[in-house]
Amino acid sequence: MNVQASHIRTEFLPMTGKEYLESLNDGREVWIYGKKIKNIAEHPAFRNAARMIARFYDALHDDKRRDILTCPTEWGGRTHRYFRAPKSVGEQIAARDAVAETQRISYGWMGRSPDYKGSFLATLGANFQYYKGYENNALRWYRKAQERTWYINHAIMNPPVDRNAKSADQSDVYVRVEKETDAGLYVSGAKVVATASALTNYTFVAHAGQIPIKDAAFTPVFIVPTGAPGVKMVSRASNEHRAAVLGSPFDYPLSSRMDENDAILILDNVFVPWEDVFMYGDPELSNDFAPGSGFNSRAAMHGCTRLGVKLDFITGALKKALDINGTSAFHGIQSRLGEVIAWRNTMWGLSDAMAKSNVEWNGMVQPDSRFGTAYRTISQIAYPAIKNIIEASVASGLIYLNSHADDFKSEELRPHLDRYLRGTGGVEAIERIKLMKLLWDCVGTEFGGRSELYEINYLGSNDLTRLQNYWESLSLGEMEKMTSMVDECMSEYDLDGWTVPDLINNDDVSVLK
Repeated sequence: MNVQASHIRTEFLPMTGKEYLESLNDGREVWIYGKKIKNIAEHPAFRNAARMIARFYDALHDDKRRDILTCPTEWGGRTHRYFRAPKSVGEQIAARDAVAETQRISYGWMGRSPDYKGSFLATLGANFQYYKGYENNALRWYRKAQERTWYINHAIMNPPVDRNAKSADQSDVYVRVEKETDAGLYVSGAKVVATASALTNYTFVAHAGQIPIKDAAFTPVFIVPTGAPGVKMVSRASNEHRAAVLGSPFDYPLSSRMDENDAILILDNVFVPWEDVFMYGDPELSNDFAPGSGFNSRAAMHGCTRLGVKLDFITGALKKALDINGTSAFHGIQSRLGEVIAWRNTMWGLSDAMAKSNVEWNGMVQPDSRFGTAYRTISQIAYPAIKNIIEASVASGLIYLNSHADDFKSEELRPHLDRYLRGTGGVEAIERIKLMKLLWDCVGTEFGGRSELYEINYLGSNDLTRLQNYWESLSLGEMEKMTSMVDECMSEYDLDGWTVPDLINNDDVSVLK
């Protein structure tokens, strides 16, 4: 869908890293450890994660990466490629490649970086007619999101309470409209898990879950500024803060800067102007949002690509750890490393399959949903398996570590550390410990444990992801083709032998006859 502008402006460009950090100081209400944060960009629980996001914005202005990461908008200026609806396979591949390059900024560890919500935002231009009664709002946000490449995240799941209710509107905690006015809606309720939303400019709120909505009051789908009055975010414990208090970047190189703090999003009588509403008053449409919006396939391609980058990093760290341990030549160890590489190749293969698929959808192309649901299922199996391989292969090397970087600064202790903590092949102790602490942060710290939980659950429950493979095989007619193949095979024989003329019965050689 080509959105025509009344005039062309050329100043529409993504924020710089500096502008992004400044945008966070907007009076937003983020709570952690019983206190409300004054400036999130300077708080030790969030400041380095914010600066990793700032790197993303600065990369969009880097001459060496500009053409990989960005493309022109329809209104002048440029935006991240994943924010635009691809009209061809070539554009879709380029958008996927932009995601991969973006994710390399954080080595694949920040899945909710600004490009992630492009999975949804890029569909708005092509699918604006889906938002019945709010079509212009969809078009407006398709443009607005691109103009500054805003950092927008989502909170679309209900809190895990009252799941025994027959419908979502039987709960007093789910998001609902308290009052409707000529200017907009006043909404209250909670959503989870607002991963990294405390670092965003806006949060998208919708309904995605197995508990259906029946009451129209529970149907609003909208975008709200993170700093809007009444928006509260209650953060979990900060891995970044914990790393700063108990360690150092040397001890927790990932925790210290990659923690996408998850939060409970609370809306306390928040005003949402009509122009930021996408759905309201239609339970059937709100229940259909997740599949109907076109978000799922693009989210899967983004997640699969990001996991591919992350597994590149993990595979490299594992190989270096095995070399330092002196076990990389062992046959069994090489076999385990080969399995990790196979999982890594699987993710990149599925990413390629999605990027190169040509599924026409409202004038744009979409990734083939079959490869998306395959990724969603396989990744839930792969990541715990890879974690187990690392733990079994590197073994005590992951915990045969000193407590803190300061240990190496002790003149009394240093000679002992240099002797007893060194690696194989002349690797010095500091180099060995630096790598092993990195790998432990990948799999063993609270940051590593949260990362595993994220990979297992962030794109849906384990049961649902598997069911979607089954449902798609039925809806696409593939299951019928597969069972028909079996029927064809079975039709060629019966109790008396072959039923087809080109095969020869065994009457002449059977000892039983």
